[in-house]
Amino acid sequence: MTETAIRARIEGKVQNVWYRAWATQAAAERGLRGWVRNCADGSVEALFIGPAGAVRAMIESCRTGPPAARVTRIVESADADDASEGFRQLPTV
Repeated sequence: MTETAIRARIEGKVQNVWYRAWATQAAAERGLRGWVRNCADGSVEALFIGPAGAVRAMIESCRTGPPAARVTRIVESADADDASEGFRQLPTV
């Protein structure tokens, strides 16, 4: 099965609203690998790795996120598979 890796920077009110925990659960439910982390500029960054359709569905879900989030923009870029096992939260950068 061919997998894709997409890095997404999610902007808006996405910190202190449980966005990382939500993304970790949502990505795991879709069978994706990768990670999510807060960024010092107030955004959230994630790397989603898996089947293209599942990755696309996850990014579309990120446009809404958890109930308290207010996403204003998502910037996507193709990335390399970093050999992540499972989906996890990383420390803030």
